[in-house]
Amino acid sequence: MHPLFDKRRYLIPFRSSLLPQIFTDTLVIGGGVAGLRAAIEAAASIKGAPGDVILLSKSAFDATNTAWAQGGIAAVLRDDDSFESHAADTIEAGAGLCDERAVDLMVEEGAQRIRELIDWNIRFDRDKKSGELHTGREGGHHASRVYHADGDATGRELQRLLLERARATEGVRIFENCFSLDLITPTAEPGSPVRGAITHHSRYGLQMIWAKTVILASGGAGQLFRETTNPRGATADGVAMAYRAGATIADMAFVQFHPTTLYLPGAHRALISEAVRGEGAHLLDASGLRFMTEVHELAELAPRDIVSRAIIRRIAQQGGSHVWLDCRGIANFQDRFPGIHALLRRFELDPAKDLIPVHPAAHYAVGGVRADEVGRTDVPGLLAAGEVTCTGFHGANRLASNSLLEGLVAGARSGRHARERAVDNGAATNGGHPAQVVSDIRPSDQGEIDLVDIRSSLRSAMWRNVGIDRVGPKLRDTQEMFDFWGRYTLDKIFDEPEAWETQNLLTVGALVARAAEWREESRGCHARSDFNEPRAEFAVHDLWRRGRPTPETVGRDELFAAGA
Repeated sequence: MHPLFDKRRYLIPFRSSLLPQIFTDTLVIGGGVAGLRAAIEAAASIKGAPGDVILLSKSAFDATNTAWAQGGIAAVLRDDDSFESHAADTIEAGAGLCDERAVDLMVEEGAQRIRELIDWNIRFDRDKKSGELHTGREGGHHASRVYHADGDATGRELQRLLLERARATEGVRIFENCFSLDLITPTAEPGSPVRGAITHHSRYGLQMIWAKTVILASGGAGQLFRETTNPRGATADGVAMAYRAGATIADMAFVQFHPTTLYLPGAHRALISEAVRGEGAHLLDASGLRFMTEVHELAELAPRDIVSRAIIRRIAQQGGSHVWLDCRGIANFQDRFPGIHALLRRFELDPAKDLIPVHPAAHYAVGGVRADEVGRTDVPGLLAAGEVTCTGFHGANRLASNSLLEGLVAGARSGRHARERAVDNGAATNGGHPAQVVSDIRPSDQGEIDLVDIRSSLRSAMWRNVGIDRVGPKLRDTQEMFDFWGRYTLDKIFDEPEAWETQNLLTVGALVARAAEWREESRGCHARSDFNEPRAEFAVHDLWRRGRPTPETVGRDELFAAGA
């Protein structure tokens, strides 16, 4: 990577003492499931006093990955299922890199969090006759343990419920349309504690928010790729901020691609939920053959990496641009999946009669900021929760419907730990107070490149060269492209969010390409055609930090002990 990727500590020049100052116990960055659940918990009353919490969302709350999530939440609530079975399915999907402690914690505590949602009156789907909660089955699960709301709008319902509850929680202040540029540390040295963040509000401009604890819950990185299911705001800001602040970033090669997104020219790559295949939909190739039965015993319900690669390889064999999803055998499709049905009707497709053109797209970042069981990173004062993290729960590939589950569990745990830090005398004297921070960045006299072109080009390069099927020479060439773009972008000073997002995408894209080149094997959702089998020496987590050209590695069960 070009030295500029590691040299740049802050995105903009500033003097902290000259900006408006805001103070809180806990600053939560991110408005999805993990951030909202963390904010609710961090504001919990201890000895009659609620915590003081600020929650930042860089966009509207209906534009988070949570709100866009069609799939459900996996949890063990039924007598004919078990924690052991859910854990086993998670570990199998994780391809040898799951930390079993992380898996056990998420699965067991996840059931508690789902019961809590039920107590809070979440509108899960129920059987019309019995009134019992309806459970579905999705890829990689050997039991029906996935809970949905409105068929294919689980995320939207979860977002509604948690946002409503956060807004009603004493002590929670919500700043919408507020962009977090950087985490603030007193010095640029490794291990310097996080004291807050510098932010840009669409109405109030730049602000310093000082906090005893910062919880990073900023979501995913799907916008790194030209083809993605993620909303416009999923630009990897959290990983980039944490990297600049000195946090360890883990397992960045592992990016999950969802097998079935609607593939029509000019259309957004809208997700066709895994639950559709769970209800019996089949994948057909160009000749009308159901091909997944040849690939895996679970056929269309195999883990997502297997289904995605099977689709890509079948397209490569036969030509064309997509395969077909056959939903014609699903009775009452409109009632079961009203959102997807409405989407298809907009394109004059009737799932009862027509085959649906589908193609994989980038969906979920498995790697991220290293965090432990309460969200602690290796930077004091910084916690992290949800998709922005890497805890070992997902291993090398996320099991379907475990993402919202993780956000609930990790959000509650990190929020609780932040609340405990806020009432601890030691924490009260070490954080939440202003530091004299000066970011002195000189204007660059180097040439300029159009940022819109860079953003488009980097997303195309990532899709073509760091996508579903990878190979060493293309990964190295991509890093050279990023070095070139970085040379003329990371040296510049910009004053608007789209430019800062592009700088973050460059930083994290370079990390993904570098980690993917280093991992000379195929495992989970990382597949290389020049190393097409798992290798024992790579059954480790790769840890990257600013200023280090090569990763440290830790064993499968050592990632979950990150806390500072």
